[in-house]
Amino acid sequence: MELKAVGYAADLRVATITLNRPRRLNAWTGRMHTEYRWCLQRAEEDEDVRAVIVTGAGRAFCAGADSAALEGHIEKGGYDPGTNAAELATPGYGVRPEFDENFAYHFGLTKPVIAAINGPAAGVGLVLACYADIRFAVTDAKLTTSHGKLGLPAEYGLSWLLPRLIGVSRATDLLLSSRVVLASEGEQMGLINSVFQTTDELLEHANGYARMLATQVAPSSIRETKRQIYADLLHGDVGASVRESEALLNRIMTEPDFREGVRAFVEKRPPEF
Repeated sequence: MELKAVGYAADLRVATITLNRPRRLNAWTGRMHTEYRWCLQRAEEDEDVRAVIVTGAGRAFCAGADSAALEGHIEKGGYDPGTNAAELATPGYGVRPEFDENFAYHFGLTKPVIAAINGPAAGVGLVLACYADIRFAVTDAKLTTSHGKLGLPAEYGLSWLLPRLIGVSRATDLLLSSRVVLASEGEQMGLINSVFQTTDELLEHANGYARMLATQVAPSSIRETKRQIYADLLHGDVGASVRESEALLNRIMTEPDFREGVRAFVEKRPPEF
């Protein structure tokens, strides 16, 4: 696929996906959605890639839906995603039916996704960040659900996800008010894992964290742990979680990653997964 709205690069086991419409503050379009999914699929299928970073070009992460697209919805008398279903890649699909939806597909990926929020993340931009597994941001990045000021409902399952990330009370505040919060406040809420003063510091940390995951943690462990986390969010049954984890332990202890992890631990050396 020829990439116009998204950039893709892979190095040292880490793929970086860059939303690349800086003059529009990386506003989301159907083209960007199509390319983003294609890039995720590429990273998912590349055996050399162990972790994914998502960030924005220029001074924004993603300012939400493009204003021209919003006007187009009005002209067409309803929502038009601007995508061709036949052209959409399906990264993360096939794991659980609940994950086979827009953005929920992140939960079916086998590789961790790290959002490096280098500037404003609004509307669908915040949705994208929330579906990442880890979120780092510059301290003054502006975050907002934004839908309320456009007369819209919460987007893409954010009403399900945000309360699970930061609790019902805080999520209700952000979802009802669409107020702008800085990433520093987002860190206090638990929405952001860590904040940084500059974009350079942010990207350096995000890359270091991604490479740590890529080199020090077994891919099988990340794959299964991700699936445990998001499956447990669905059923909320501790007993089922225990039973499933025991079944996974029994299976994974027969696999090469476990043998290598134990050998490395005993021999006091870095594992070679």
